[in-house]
Amino acid sequence: MWINSTIQLNLDKDVLDTFKKYAKIGGFLFIVLGTIGILFPTFMTLGTLVFVTYLMLFAGVSSATLTWISNRKDWAGWLKSLLLIGVALYMLFYPMSGVATLGLLFSFYFFMDAFGSFGLGFSAQDTKHKWIWIFNALTSFALAIIFIVGWPLTSIWLIGFFVGVSLFFDGVALIVGGYSVDNLEEDTTKKEKE
Repeated sequence: MWINSTIQLNLDKDVLDTFKKYAKIGGFLFIVLGTIGILFPTFMTLGTLVFVTYLMLFAGVSSATLTWISNRKDWAGWLKSLLLIGVALYMLFYPMSGVATLGLLFSFYFFMDAFGSFGLGFSAQDTKHKWIWIFNALTSFALAIIFIVGWPLTSIWLIGFFVGVSLFFDGVALIVGGYSVDNLEEDTTKKEKE
């Protein structure tokens, strides 16, 4: 889908060059982070928990601030803010329960990542790199199934390990996507010369 749409939208060369560059850089960084997560899964689990916790805390405070500024009588806005802050504080003060909850959320994430990658893979018609998206989808789907089977007891190391594996293969997919833009440009140049 995205490779064919670049031709259809006639994106200029600067946009394609920027995508190529940052897809390759981002892919390399994802591979490094994924390798760290695979080698040190408990560290990646706790890092992920802290990241998600503070992200939820920030979202709760931001939502409360927006509710205060815009409509102080909006009970739904206050409820959303209190739920976000409450869950974040619970995950911060009771990290093992937070890890179990986060593990369940990540299994849902892996299912969604699998379905998204399947969509990209099957929509990238007539490209020789479509297999990497399908492989990424199958990997994410397998990770989701494995996680559901061992949940919640194995959450402390599975979250970090699975996040590492997912990041690793997302990085590979990004790098291949960056190189496929190179091939797309070469094919377009050849067609223009003919």
